[in-house]
Amino acid sequence: MKKVITFGEIMLRLAPPGFLRFSQATQFEAMYGGGESNVAVSLANYGVPVDFVTRLPDNDIGASAMMELRKRGVGVDQIIYGGDRLGIYFLETGAVSRGSKVIYDRAHSAMSEIRVGMIDWKTVFKDVGWFHWTGITPAISKGAAEACLEAVKVASEMGITVSTDLNYRAKLWNYGGYREKVMTELTSYCDIILGNEEDAEKHFGIKPEGLDITTQGSDVKAEAFLSVCKQMMAKFPKAKKVITTLRGSISASHNTWAGVLYDGSTMYQSPQYQITDIVDRVGGGDSFMGGLIYGLMQYPQDDQHALNFAVAASCLKHTINGDANLVSIEEVEKLMGGDASGRVAR
Repeated sequence: MKKVITFGEIMLRLAPPGFLRFSQATQFEAMYGGGESNVAVSLANYGVPVDFVTRLPDNDIGASAMMELRKRGVGVDQIIYGGDRLGIYFLETGAVSRGSKVIYDRAHSAMSEIRVGMIDWKTVFKDVGWFHWTGITPAISKGAAEACLEAVKVASEMGITVSTDLNYRAKLWNYGGYREKVMTELTSYCDIILGNEEDAEKHFGIKPEGLDITTQGSDVKAEAFLSVCKQMMAKFPKAKKVITTLRGSISASHNTWAGVLYDGSTMYQSPQYQITDIVDRVGGGDSFMGGLIYGLMQYPQDDQHALNFAVAASCLKHTINGDANLVSIEEVEKLMGGDASGRVAR
């Protein structure tokens, strides 16, 4: 497989232990994660050569984030250094009817102060086959949005497959950028587009009819999203595939999980999983994207298999604490084969 490049911000994650609320916490568990770095870790676990590109502060915290990536097998040679701090996010893990809560502390982070010209994209993309970005990166700052646009233009010129996870974040987009205009231009360079119903509606005003994402339970109909996929392809003619994740939120602890993939003529639908007693749903979409990129690269003529791999991989992520999906190909294929017993492997 050719190398994959992902681009975005890795952050320090601070979370109270277990299901404690912020007001109860006397200590925080420290981890590192971020949308694009999580995708990179998934790909490295599957044996795909992958580099993560970002801007880190040249201090001990930046070095710790870099070492976490290196430990997971992600290439770090294209990371640039500068700025004063690493972005932080605080996570309060929800349970049952109480949803999880995220508070960002990423203003003036090293990545938010990135500028066009800081990264030599032609060098970064040498011998690369795939470039991935998410809607989080342009939401961070105007400079990050412009650097991302610079990257997708060069990748497109070089014939590299470009993918995005639209990843709408209501608590970002605070710098005054016109979100729909920025995201429309960036997404126009993409071959592969992933997004759920909220992403499509918030970024582009595209939505399925008769579906309320705040009240839906387990009965999520894949057919309802065919119109979304068709509208997305009409808006972005370069796109070869549009993929939607289908999450039915019964509670913070119990979700259903599935996905659909539309290639312009056929809509593929995955099996639906019941994810009960969720350990950590943060990074669930990133684990889907990592599995999808692997699946599309490994099985280029079998979109159904690629989709099923992505859904199974992300289903397993919900059992793992932390941002990243630390599962193997064998574990994903075992679940795809119908073994969800959780029996001890001896």
